[in-house]
Amino acid sequence: MINKLRTAEEAVAEIQNGASVMVGGFLGTGTPEILIDALVKKGVKHLTVIANDGGLPANPEKENSRARGVGKLLEAGMVDHIIASHVGMNPLVGKGMNEGTLECTLIPQGTLAERIRAAGAGLGGVLTPTGVGTLVAEGKDTLNVDGKDYLLEKPLKADFALVRASECDSFGNFRCSLATKNFNPLIATAADKVILASERIREVGEKEPDTYTTAGIYVDYIVGGEQPWQI
Repeated sequence: MINKLRTAEEAVAEIQNGASVMVGGFLGTGTPEILIDALVKKGVKHLTVIANDGGLPANPEKENSRARGVGKLLEAGMVDHIIASHVGMNPLVGKGMNEGTLECTLIPQGTLAERIRAAGAGLGGVLTPTGVGTLVAEGKDTLNVDGKDYLLEKPLKADFALVRASECDSFGNFRCSLATKNFNPLIATAADKVILASERIREVGEKEPDTYTTAGIYVDYIVGGEQPWQI
């Protein structure tokens, strides 16, 4: 069996300037922080980041407060384009847009999830009524099905996906606990290379197969040592 185990630094080594990177999580909940930290340390630039949100900034009112999730990449000036559904919690996004240093593409949250799912499933797109007749519809095809208009939303994939698991085995079969599920299982299917950071790594066969909800066939590299999730 292929050895997929890597250090965080080894796992992100292939991510170069200009890459597109999907990041799991919802405002830091379920985000693989050790992979984000390793990527910040690597110092790549001009990334396109696809995520639910822009993470969280450091809180200046709290001692030793640090940015969370995608917020670390924004703070380090590594992102040229963010594709997300919820960016209002991080003022760095608005600041970058106003200064012309950051492009932001907003996608309705359900549409974002379905576009990622479509890429993972090999579909040509999804039809949704969300955004019909609004700015969201600009430049997109509208199809009428049984008298109702729908937007054709095309699949969304990336060069890399940074995924977080509560538990996995050494092949990469994994599960995510509670709210950390969010986008993690989705993005694991929709990138050319998938890097998984897990709280715990078990041997193959150590636990019942039904323990895991996402197949390790999607996972290229596994990194241990992800810290237990905290809000």
